[in-house]
Amino acid sequence: MNANAFEHALQTNGIAPLKRTTTHTLQINLGKRCNQACRHCHVGAGPNRPEMMSAKTINRVLALLDASPTIETVDITGGAPELHPQFRSLVERVSNQGSRIIDRCNLTVLSLPDQEDTAEFLARHRVEVIASLPCYSTENVDKQRGNGVFEQSITGLKMLNDLGYGRPNSGLTLNLVYNPIGAHLPPEQSALEVAYKEKLNTDHGIEFNRLFTITNMPIARFKNDLVRSGALNSYINLLAANFNPDAVGSVMCKELISVSYEGLLFDCDFNQMLNLKHPESPISVWDIDSFQALAGHRIATGAHCLGCTAGSGSSCSGALQ
Repeated sequence: MNANAFEHALQTNGIAPLKRTTTHTLQINLGKRCNQACRHCHVGAGPNRPEMMSAKTINRVLALLDASPTIETVDITGGAPELHPQFRSLVERVSNQGSRIIDRCNLTVLSLPDQEDTAEFLARHRVEVIASLPCYSTENVDKQRGNGVFEQSITGLKMLNDLGYGRPNSGLTLNLVYNPIGAHLPPEQSALEVAYKEKLNTDHGIEFNRLFTITNMPIARFKNDLVRSGALNSYINLLAANFNPDAVGSVMCKELISVSYEGLLFDCDFNQMLNLKHPESPISVWDIDSFQALAGHRIATGAHCLGCTAGSGSSCSGALQ
């Protein structure tokens, strides 16, 4: 993988190197423990991963949140963040602070024996749920995420719907995430959302608010799959050939900061998984007094950044255009 491919695309299109602006979103990765081990997972999470954020680090992150008034959204991810023993106390403390809260949920975690009331907890604290569902068919979901995952995901969606999530005028937001199955770009987001809504409602009576299409990043497990199939270079070339200069201005790394379970600071969750930092940036939550200290810093980039700027663009909140 050519590490300079993204910078080359910027230079070719006369675009300056990326710099951070005001931080509006704090993304907290609580660790790598998950009840699933999906083929496309850029985190490499799974049931046997022990890495989790310490209580000391959580307290430091919350102190920095209090000192960073421009942050509007706290995006909690993993792994399956609900499996962290302090997940609920973190949500409660952030809720008291007043920020919008997102839980990135794999849906199947809601059916685990010790998680039966998690959906109710999320509803009680008005947590926005962004749930992974890479397709509306059993075959495709189970192929990517494991046998039985689609049925368990439908069960999780019904639990959320029963609480009001995704229902009109409930105030409880349920958004779904689509990842392509294979080495290609996502289809147009709004058209796919229509198909998802029709199919899930007709077949299962399920409602949701928005569908986010996210490009698979050529890192971690997905990269390993590409290497094994000999498709890594062709996938990078596909991303580069579809570079969209208009998407660059909206990339999430400009306004988001990603904190690892170790308390390290990154420009995005993907950079976190690659341990990719700009040499001029602060290293950890212990090196700053506010997340606003990062404004104006150069953003670390690599060839994987082409995934965020190909086609309609891609972010943790779906297509950029």
